[in-house]
Amino acid sequence: MGMPIAHPPALRPGTDPERPLDATRLLSVRGDTIAHRRIGALPAELTPGDLLVLNDAATLPASLRGELRGEPIEVRIAAGVGPDDFPLDMWVVLFGAGDWRMDTDARPAPPPAPEGARLRFDGLEATVTERSSISPRLVRVRWSCQGDALASALYRLGAVVQYRHLHSALSLAAVQTPYAARPWAVEMPSTGRPLSWRLLDALRNHGIDHAFLTHAAGLSATGDPALDRALPLPERYEIPAATLTTVLETRARGGRVIAVGTTVARALESAALEGSRPGAGTATLRIGPHHERRLVDGILTGIHAPGESHFELLGAFATRQTLERAHAAALWGGYLAHELGDLMLLLPSNDGRGLAE
Repeated sequence: MGMPIAHPPALRPGTDPERPLDATRLLSVRGDTIAHRRIGALPAELTPGDLLVLNDAATLPASLRGELRGEPIEVRIAAGVGPDDFPLDMWVVLFGAGDWRMDTDARPAPPPAPEGARLRFDGLEATVTERSSISPRLVRVRWSCQGDALASALYRLGAVVQYRHLHSALSLAAVQTPYAARPWAVEMPSTGRPLSWRLLDALRNHGIDHAFLTHAAGLSATGDPALDRALPLPERYEIPAATLTTVLETRARGGRVIAVGTTVARALESAALEGSRPGAGTATLRIGPHHERRLVDGILTGIHAPGESHFELLGAFATRQTLERAHAAALWGGYLAHELGDLMLLLPSNDGRGLAE
């Protein structure tokens, strides 16, 4: 009988919202060099003149429980609210009976929701006005109110979008970054969560500045294979003129622009395709190994596994071999994944411009 084969441990999810931010681990990947750090070492991992760009979207209570034709359903807002605060019409994803404690892939399908179907909540209604060709579970609805009235109803009825890897229900406060501002995001732009104001001040003292944009981060999973393949859906963003000016000036003087999270990378690269103009836009770009980066040189991100859409996005910053080596290092090192987990800093070994070599 041969010796048993040792297998690496599974990548464990972060589950403790009370975990101190400075306990976050940082996997530093610079070309072929991989190093294990803590988030407090971030200033030493970057270079004076670099710029961090962060997503300041606050997270919405984007999950609502209601009923359709007398059957229980869950509605999750599909993509963030965007520049028009709490508009009358939104795209949502429908789930059948059950809740976040069930595996998303195992949730039963919701009852059919043809155009005209009414979704009822406690004091709030929504009418289906359109069904997506991607999946019958992705529908456009018209709420019975909008603006402040809709915001009040969502915050009264809604809960945090979360998944089975978590041990208990999260409060809305637990899924906000330290600098959260406008309530646009369906799920937390989680890469920025460990970047406290104290750490941002330490970075600035090292000559590493930061700037903000707002990106309406959408759902990361639905349990519907066709819909999951289409993620991320089009997502709204807004880039202040001052932020875009700082990005362009940083690159002009040879500094590196580091996206804090995949949402920031998507917003900046989408804006670059539109002529690098500030203001509001919609990110439809799907970044991957063959994407030629125009504004973003490196990325700070969560720990993603091969096969995930975020892992494919990282192919714009490194070869698949490098990413697989980094993932293996994270596995063996016991790094935590998902929104309450650890981070990876991915910097090309060259000057960071253009396709990863």
